[in-house]
Amino acid sequence: MLAPSMRPRIHAEGFTLVEVLVALTLVAIALMASLRATAALSVNAYELRQRALAQWSAENRLARMRIEREWPALGRRSTPCSQAEVQLVCEEEVFATPNAQFRRVEIRVYPQQGERVRLARLTGFATNQP
Repeated sequence: MLAPSMRPRIHAEGFTLVEVLVALTLVAIALMASLRATAALSVNAYELRQRALAQWSAENRLARMRIEREWPALGRRSTPCSQAEVQLVCEEEVFATPNAQFRRVEIRVYPQQGERVRLARLTGFATNQP
């Protein structure tokens, strides 16, 4: 039998427990960062969709006013203007202009009645010409 100093050393291949834990920690940190980025992208996509729908609602209202040759009354009014099953509120404000045949119309779109986060704003003109 060989003495302990004469025996060939067997080198174990693989990772130690500490190395595995460090690697798992790094993977966990990377996954958390990617989850946070994915959540931010989802929120941004939702907000972008809301703003696009709000802009379309404002443009539709102004187009309807032009097509129907509506002469809007001065002042402010609020009407529901849902778009793609999203409940929106359009707030119109009509101002006089130096030319009596024109009125400036400002349309602001909000997500719901009572919320003051404006999603879109559009300014246009209505005319009183045949």
